[in-house]
Amino acid sequence: MKLFVTLLLFVGAAYLIVVFNWTYSDGSRAGYIQKFSTRGWLCKTHEGELAMTTVPGTAPVLWDFTIWDDKVTAQLSEVMGKRVILHYKEYRYIPTTCFGETTYFVDKVEIQEE
Repeated sequence: MKLFVTLLLFVGAAYLIVVFNWTYSDGSRAGYIQKFSTRGWLCKTHEGELAMTTVPGTAPVLWDFTIWDDKVTAQLSEVMGKRVILHYKEYRYIPTTCFGETTYFVDKVEIQEE
């Protein structure tokens, strides 16, 4: 029984190492931050929503994202209301929402010069 539990813990740890170190995709998206909040009962995560518009007057496409880094969270709070470029990495198959409610994790914020 001890061997089974040890093996199960080892497999679980190996799975998490692979999931958090192997990105499915990465890229950038530009738009305006429409919503930004901290959510969760036990596991607090920073969640946001980016409104991406291509042509003025059209309905924006909304993109949900998560932020892990507190420095990036502070940067994002400072640029609310400005057009921004968010660099993200996508991690698939994360086992719980304690790490974030989306699969997109923003790691860099830039103000887009107009």
